[in-house]
Amino acid sequence: MRYLSTRGRATPRSFSDVLLAGLAEDGGLFMPETWPQFSAAEWREMRALSYPELAAKIIAPFTAGCISEETLRELTQEAYARFDHAAIVPVTQVENGLFVQELFHGPTLAFKDMAMQMLGRLFDHVLTERDESVTIVGATSGDTGSAAIEACRGRKRLNVVILHPEGRTSEVQRRQMTTVTDSNIANLAVRGTFDDCQDLVKAMFADQSFREDVKLSAVNSINWARIAAQIPYYVYAALSLGAPDREVSFAVPTGNFGNILAAWAARQMGLPIRHLCVGSNRNDILTRFLNANDMTMNDVVPSLSPSMDIQVSSNFERLLFELLGRDPEACTRIMTGFRTSGHMDVPDDIWQSARELFSGLALDDEATETEIRHLWKSSGYMADPHTAIGIAAGRAARTPGVPMIAMSTAHPAKFPDAMVAATGIHPALPPSLADLFDRPEHYKVIDNSLGKVEDAVRSFVLANAG
Repeated sequence: MRYLSTRGRATPRSFSDVLLAGLAEDGGLFMPETWPQFSAAEWREMRALSYPELAAKIIAPFTAGCISEETLRELTQEAYARFDHAAIVPVTQVENGLFVQELFHGPTLAFKDMAMQMLGRLFDHVLTERDESVTIVGATSGDTGSAAIEACRGRKRLNVVILHPEGRTSEVQRRQMTTVTDSNIANLAVRGTFDDCQDLVKAMFADQSFREDVKLSAVNSINWARIAAQIPYYVYAALSLGAPDREVSFAVPTGNFGNILAAWAARQMGLPIRHLCVGSNRNDILTRFLNANDMTMNDVVPSLSPSMDIQVSSNFERLLFELLGRDPEACTRIMTGFRTSGHMDVPDDIWQSARELFSGLALDDEATETEIRHLWKSSGYMADPHTAIGIAAGRAARTPGVPMIAMSTAHPAKFPDAMVAATGIHPALPPSLADLFDRPEHYKVIDNSLGKVEDAVRSFVLANAG
């Protein structure tokens, strides 16, 4: 399997090269040259597999030529061994025809563990084969950072620097990052928004000399391996509710568009998915696009669902590339114009094409709290703010006779203030995190300045090399 850049000016790469590169040198995102396909008979055979076995089967075509399915089975068994539910990704019914798939049973209580636990092991495997080391720099709106840190802590071939927006994550999210003491981990609190953090990461990748000096790599969902590792849980949910002999739909609380893009990728591989619904908070750029072809950046406004406090959804570029018939010049022109003007000029026929599969729904904080309360009272289901938005979106987009599966992306204990306000209940952290608020924090507050962030990363790498 080879990978191409959405901007068309990067050399095609293998899976291992894409894993280590993260972002293409032309500023684009890597995409598989072709989409693997499974037949209906092959989907049916997968129903008998455990989740780690299923994950290896789905990921294997994307690693072809680099990592064998046998090796992937070993890595997936290790990756999901610490999850606290026997099914790994259990599916629960909350209303007639409306289901929830829980993706928060990993070590950091968020769906990001599903990919990150795999990613850390993939990095280790490839770097050990090559006898190399890399510096991972990532931006987080809340959950990616802690998941990356947990997956990569203590790994001698990886230095990890995570940027988070100062004061714009929940306290639980921040402490899950900043209380880790492993020497290969560093946290920077940027005076700005998540979009600022994400732009800093992209700018570091664009700085070729810096990129080479620190051997830069990425764990954000700009890294294709993250998307590949998220596809299996959509397959698991669909198979458990009757696929391939029955269509299913998915609703996904969405910020950076990576999670729902994995569902779209499963559909490209032949999984019978009828509809995909984006759930947004008050930072509703994706919903505005789907409803009115209005992809215009506004100021990022803090919300009860901080992981979706985003106005630049990086992975949308991958979908745009496909909708444009894989035309890299058109993709480059539209994306460059978006970053210059703050408005994405998507041709009407391309927008209409997106709307054939996707819809969007946005909830403000008041409506989110109301939905949390409703779910608790009506079904006894405790949904965090992101999950509540996803469930509401799924309910609105439900098609009679087609199961709608909403992604439950975080444990409610990660957002205790919101849960208390909506239900009066303070959900407890699991025993492994019970002392989280007693642990000392370690992080540096830094200006939204590329030079200052690069200096901090370079100093950290040099200190660890010593």
